[in-house]
Amino acid sequence: MGGQRDRNEGRVDEAKGRVKEAAGDLTGNRETEAEGQADQTKGKAKQAKGDLKDAGEKVKDSINKAFD
Repeated sequence: MGGQRDRNEGRVDEAKGRVKEAAGDLTGNRETEAEGQADQTKGKAKQAKGDLKDAGEKVKDSINKAFD
């Protein structure tokens, strides 16, 4: 369940980053645009973390099942 939470938080961060990047682009503020890009990267990393957590849980469950 932790994996899903990370993926959801990552999607939110990514969406906020897209909005911030667009706002920076529209206003000509390169710093805001760069912050938006960084937020998107952070969001993608959180989503990957969620995927890894779920994969680890599946491996753990498979090992436990094999030894039961």
